[in-house]
Amino acid sequence: MKIEFLLHNAYGIGGTIRSTVNLAAALADRHEVRIISVNRPVDEPELDIDPRVRLTPLVDLREGAATDEYETPLNQQPSALFRDERIDNGRMAATALTDERVAAHLAATDADVVIATRPKLIGYLAQYGDDRYLRLGQEHLTHEAHVPELHAVMDPAIAALDAFATVSEADAGHYREALPDAKARILSIPNAVPAPVAAPSDGTSKTVVSAGRLVAVKRYDRLIAAFAKVASERPDWNLRIYGRGPAKPKLRKQIEELGLYERITLMGARSPIETEWSKGAVAAVASDAESFGMTIVEAMHAGLPVIATDCPHGPREILTDGTDGILVPLDGSDSNDAVDAYADALLRLTGDADLRARLGKAARTSARRYEPDAIARRYEELFEELRPGCTAERARKGGLLRGLFGGGRAKPKAVPAGAGAETAHPDARCAVDADGSLVVRLRADQLTAADTHLLLRHRGSKGKETVRVPLPQRREAGGWVEARVDRAAHTMSEGRWDSYVERSGDKSRRRLSAVLVEQKALLGLELAEGAKGTGAWVPYETSDGFLAVRTWLRPQHAEVTEVRVGEDGVTFALAPYGTAFGEGAELIARLRDGDGAAGDVRAPLVDGGATLPYEPMSRRIGEEQDLWDLWARPAAGAALIRVGRIAGDFADRKGVDTFPAAVRGEVKLRPYFTVTNDLTISVKDAVAED
Repeated sequence: MKIEFLLHNAYGIGGTIRSTVNLAAALADRHEVRIISVNRPVDEPELDIDPRVRLTPLVDLREGAATDEYETPLNQQPSALFRDERIDNGRMAATALTDERVAAHLAATDADVVIATRPKLIGYLAQYGDDRYLRLGQEHLTHEAHVPELHAVMDPAIAALDAFATVSEADAGHYREALPDAKARILSIPNAVPAPVAAPSDGTSKTVVSAGRLVAVKRYDRLIAAFAKVASERPDWNLRIYGRGPAKPKLRKQIEELGLYERITLMGARSPIETEWSKGAVAAVASDAESFGMTIVEAMHAGLPVIATDCPHGPREILTDGTDGILVPLDGSDSNDAVDAYADALLRLTGDADLRARLGKAARTSARRYEPDAIARRYEELFEELRPGCTAERARKGGLLRGLFGGGRAKPKAVPAGAGAETAHPDARCAVDADGSLVVRLRADQLTAADTHLLLRHRGSKGKETVRVPLPQRREAGGWVEARVDRAAHTMSEGRWDSYVERSGDKSRRRLSAVLVEQKALLGLELAEGAKGTGAWVPYETSDGFLAVRTWLRPQHAEVTEVRVGEDGVTFALAPYGTAFGEGAELIARLRDGDGAAGDVRAPLVDGGATLPYEPMSRRIGEEQDLWDLWARPAAGAALIRVGRIAGDFADRKGVDTFPAAVRGEVKLRPYFTVTNDLTISVKDAVAED
């Protein structure tokens, strides 16, 4: 059968989009599946959509594109269905143009089932849909999450559908109570959450991980306040929060006021998120409400025990307290009791490795019930109940389709020489091994017999510096070819290295697309010291989706292990590599591009620590800002070495690993990491500071 999903915007990474993409891929094993994105704000989706699933946008809103329809007259007219700005606003609000495009599509589609994934789309489906196909609605939030003005449009629309699925049974109950006379069958089917390809957590990282949109209801402020109570008792633990949203400035301010900027990091959005879950030992959800909790299941799949507030709906239907996670009671969303209770749960779990291991193991087992194929089967059962026999023909064809697309369990066959597909950018998975070596896996079906080497090419040297690793010639259909860049066998100079598959005959090369980059082994890994200096390798995905490696190699290096912005100055703790701090060691701030007239700011290094005073740095010199680079002199008369932070899993620390500013009169001084992960102090006029 032909199944169609209506999405508001299929090009982002939100929970509704992720669950739809997951379910669509599972249904594509047995059916023809399409995703209709009402809006297209960018060129390509942020998520990888199964190639069997066709993506069709209706309205082009790509700013700067010749086809951008935002300013067209019809798009400036209000929607006939959604006129109230409390329902819909912004660049992708419903307009007369979206009314027209959605109505035309629903009138012309040959789908057997159309599934609307958001309230606005449910309104469209009820208004413009057709009895030729099954009409289903989904609710990815909760009944209480919507304003009355939206319910006034949505509730009658739900009643007119064939079925309406919420992601929790509790919310389905609310809708049944609110719509007792609805024609639609109202039921609960949870979101589809696939098991990760990345290796699961080993539970040893001393990192708490949380992820989601940075909005008020997620209560990251509660999580931060609870972690603050834990920080002194667990000095080796840290908290990472992944996501983007309007609450970010307030959360950063809270972190800085608590003095936890070296313990709590706002990581920004990550896709895929599975590699970040595996870096953690504990997952944290502190929301006031969760319609379902995709991040809970994602963390469980990765083997993390989850601490979640026992908020309405999702968590209590996913987790069993004490078995595969911990549920923290909510006694008033703003009460100190809730923070204390959450802190107690963090202390309990961070302090008991055996408990973490037991809950994490059970969590992986529990998460299997949310795997996409299981959820797809539940939807197929619903289709059959609503229209008996509608899935039978396609289900019989599913076996053939599954085999064609690699979903079966047949033993892979060897790929004959020259049989690989010519792919412009072969898929690559890269994982850091325990010793810092890189294990790169390439999809065998995208290689040919002429592809003989994995090539790493230094970006700055224009190909003069390269690393080549032979590729195995025996390749299994549907499998992966593995090459190991051994840390002990290869020296890579400082900079950025792009990755390719190379043909030795003519030296032609194809750049590698990064489909998965696993960095978790870098957490806690010591910097490598060798004959040519101290180095670090961090593989990462570039902004345009390619696999690259950020490297550092320095004869001597001063690694900053702690930064504290205080009343009288900035205090630094340093660890020397390739040298030792001896008599006369000092920390120096030197004005960049200065003429020497300003002099250096110096502080003695005692036991690897020093405090740099704000004077004379706080005396502004340049027109826009002054930049004071940090250097260490290991001993009296020794050459200066740069101070930075190159250990860990950050290819780029700038803008993520951040510090507060110190205000001195009319200027602000702020330490920050440069594009090379070295430390500099910026001095700006206070009014010019963002």
